[in-house]
Amino acid sequence: MSDRPAAHKSVVALLWGFAFLSYLLRMNITVAQQYMARELDLSDVQIGAIFSAFLIGYSLFQIPGGVLGDKLGPRLLLGISGLWWVVTTALTGLLPGRVWPGLALALPVLLILRFLHGVGEATTYPVAMIAVADWFPIRQHAFVNALIFTGSTAGSAFAPPVVAHIMNALGWRATFYLTAILPLLVAALWFWRTKNLPRAHPASSVKENGSWWRILKTRNVFFLCLSYFLYCYAISIFVYWLFKYLVDVRHLSIVNSGWAASLPWITASVAVPVFGYINTTLSQRVGLLRGRRTVAVGCLLTASALLYLGAGSADLKVAIGAIALSVGLLFSTESSYFSTAIQIASRDAGAASGLMNLSGNLGGVAATSAVPLLVLHFGWLTALLSGSALAILAAAAWFGLRTEIHRAHPLRQPLH
Repeated sequence: MSDRPAAHKSVVALLWGFAFLSYLLRMNITVAQQYMARELDLSDVQIGAIFSAFLIGYSLFQIPGGVLGDKLGPRLLLGISGLWWVVTTALTGLLPGRVWPGLALALPVLLILRFLHGVGEATTYPVAMIAVADWFPIRQHAFVNALIFTGSTAGSAFAPPVVAHIMNALGWRATFYLTAILPLLVAALWFWRTKNLPRAHPASSVKENGSWWRILKTRNVFFLCLSYFLYCYAISIFVYWLFKYLVDVRHLSIVNSGWAASLPWITASVAVPVFGYINTTLSQRVGLLRGRRTVAVGCLLTASALLYLGAGSADLKVAIGAIALSVGLLFSTESSYFSTAIQIASRDAGAASGLMNLSGNLGGVAATSAVPLLVLHFGWLTALLSGSALAILAAAAWFGLRTEIHRAHPLRQPLH
């Protein structure tokens, strides 16, 4: 095996790659739907249902994916997931509107394909957290997680302008064909670079029966999941509906909307590692749980205020600037959430992360379903402010976590 520091850098880089692609491949359809909806005669409510289909598949398989990852390890599951993404992404461009009887089946075909794509992406973060727990000491978890989550923000920033340009030049179907190539490359590299990294928890086969289930029923996990549900409602408004908001409300062109939609995620790409470092430093001084809670609550409350400002401003630059800062701060809470899930569950990090991500994606389902209805009946301002309100509640839920956990379980000691 290569030296461990180099191997660990490869793990972080490849987990970053999976995070990047997980968001690129879930957000490409948010841009492509501008032309897709016209060609396939889909309404905004139907597009919202397609977004929700992804999140339902993604949510339902969070816990199974995390539990399976705890048993089998990250190498196999993430590698298979990458190959799965290739197939479901390519078929999303190929099949809708081209199978009998044409447009009549476009909606059910897209619902099935996006559900299956969600199933394939469900392992991404729970299994990545297993890799972090296995290969890095607990004091590094918040910062390592922050680095990985910059992949998510970079994917979110990269998707709108690039997909918009591809769509304008080659059509919406080409956006899926071209982006389907990337997960094949990352999956191949993951299989190759992690083949000699030892498992840090070979004793996983002798876990107590049902130990992960008891972990999932604890008070801390409940409040962490509740907070993550509320937070994910707020962030999902921007993941799935920001591009359309910029076109329909701020009246930007397709290409300009692509660039404008990338700004919040570029901001997040800078903010996430900065707050990850602050998180790590503060946690060392005041305790893991208190430090992570301080960062999460501060980011959520400030983001809520900025979202309120941006949603209500008539000035385009103020609106986009406030929204960009809001998204950056919202996403900066991710390292607190996932590091705390690892801390609480220890050897069952995959299961706990899976349950938390399940809760979060139910929040995403709520957002993708509620936003078009709120827009239809009350307007975009109400839809955006619903995210602002739930971000405040997400901050309040952090105070339900009580128990500080100081060390990892002996069956899951990270490699040094």
